[in-house]
Amino acid sequence: MTSTEAFDAVQIISIKRDKGTLTPEQIDWTIDAYTRGVIAEEQMAALNMAILLNGMDRAEISQWTSAMIASGERMDFSSLTRPDGGRKATSDKHSTGGVGDKITLPLAPLVAVFGVAVPQLSGRGLGHTGGTLDKLEAIPGWRANLSNDEIMAQLQDVGAVICAAGSGLAPADKKLYALRDVTGTVEAIPLIASSIMSKKIAEGTGSLVLDVKVGSGAFMKDEARARELAETMVALGKDAGVHTVALITDMSTPLGLTAGNAIEVEESVEVLAGGGPEDVVELTVRLAEEMLAGAGIHDADPAAALKDGRAMDVWNRMIEAQGGDPRAALPVARESEVVYAPADGVLVGLDALSVGVAAWRLGAGRARKEDQVQAGAGVRLHAKPGALVRAGEPLMTLLTDTPEKFERAKEALQDAVVIAPEGSRPAHQLIIDRIA
Repeated sequence: MTSTEAFDAVQIISIKRDKGTLTPEQIDWTIDAYTRGVIAEEQMAALNMAILLNGMDRAEISQWTSAMIASGERMDFSSLTRPDGGRKATSDKHSTGGVGDKITLPLAPLVAVFGVAVPQLSGRGLGHTGGTLDKLEAIPGWRANLSNDEIMAQLQDVGAVICAAGSGLAPADKKLYALRDVTGTVEAIPLIASSIMSKKIAEGTGSLVLDVKVGSGAFMKDEARARELAETMVALGKDAGVHTVALITDMSTPLGLTAGNAIEVEESVEVLAGGGPEDVVELTVRLAEEMLAGAGIHDADPAAALKDGRAMDVWNRMIEAQGGDPRAALPVARESEVVYAPADGVLVGLDALSVGVAAWRLGAGRARKEDQVQAGAGVRLHAKPGALVRAGEPLMTLLTDTPEKFERAKEALQDAVVIAPEGSRPAHQLIIDRIA
C-alpha cells in the first residue's frame, strides 16, 4: 500500500541527529503524525533525544510550539467585558515549580481586584514540587474541573479562576510530556519551553508573566540554564503575539514557612489578610505588578489591596464560585514531630530540595500521577535563613497522618540545615533578574 504521508519519521529523526534544521512543514507533520499515532513512541523518543543533544533554533521552537497548539482547541476571552462595556484584559502567570510555591493562590485574586481577568489553568504536583490544584483541594467542597462555559462565567463575574486545564488544550503536549518523562529528555530546553508555552498560548491570555525558578528546589539548578529557558519562553510568547516577561527567582530556600497542601492554603490566606511571610508577599506583589503592567495598568498598588481586604474579598468569591467554603476549617495532620536546631548560630542555609522531599515523603506529594496526597501533610518551618537560632530550639515541624513516614522524611533533612557563627549573613536574593 502506498503511503500518503508527506514525510517519514526516520527522515525527520536523521535531520536532527545530523544537527540539521527542520522546516515548518516537517515540524507540523511531525506533531500531527505523532498525535495521530503514525509516528511510534520509540521514534518520537529518538527525535526527543536528538533535540536534547543538538538543540533547535528559535524558528524551529516557535513552529514546534505552534504545531502543538494546533493539535487542540484555543480558548478565546475576547467576549469578557468591563463594567463600562469595554473589553476586559487578561493576564496569567506560570511558575516552573518549587517548594512552598503557593504564590498563585493570593496572586490571582489580587490581580483581579484591578479589573484584569486571570484565567489560571494549573496542575498537580509530582515529586517534590507542589501542585496548585492539590493545595486548593484541601478546601472543603472546592472543585478543580470546570467547563469552558464555567470558566468564562467565573472570569466575567469574579475576575479570577484557578482550575485544571481541559483535555482539549494542546493534546500533543500531553503525549510528549509523558514520553519525555520516561526517556531522559525532560531537560531539553526547546521541549520544556514549547510544552509550557503551547498550553499558555492556547489558553488565550493576553499577557503572561513567567516565574522561572533556579536553585536546588527548582527544575533548573543553575542560573545559566534558567536564563536560557526564560529567554526562550519570552521569545515564544512574543512570536505568538502574547505580551510576555519572565522573572528569574531563587528556589534554593523554600518560599514562605510552609511546604504542603492545607498549610500552604493557610499561609496564602494570611497573605491575603495583610500578613504572611515577607518573601511570599514580596514575590506576590512583584508578579502582580508585572501582570497588571502587561494588561496596560501601571498605576495600581497591589500591596495596598492585600492590606485593605480587597484581595481577600475576591479570594472568598473565587473559592465559593468553585463550590468551596473559604471559611471552613482546613484539614490538620493527625501526627507531628519536631526537628530541633543542632547548634547555636545563624541559620544561613535551608535546602529547598531537602524540605520538598521531606514534605513529599510525609504524604504531601506523589511519586506517580495516580497517587493520592494527604491534605494535612507537610513541613512547617519555624526559622528562615538569617535567623539567629539556639541549639534545641524548634527549626521545623513535620506533619503527617501516617507516623511511619517520619523516619524517611528526617533522612531527607539530614544535610538541609547550615548554621554558621553569629554575625554571618546568608547569601540570598529572591528576585534575581527580569527578562523581557
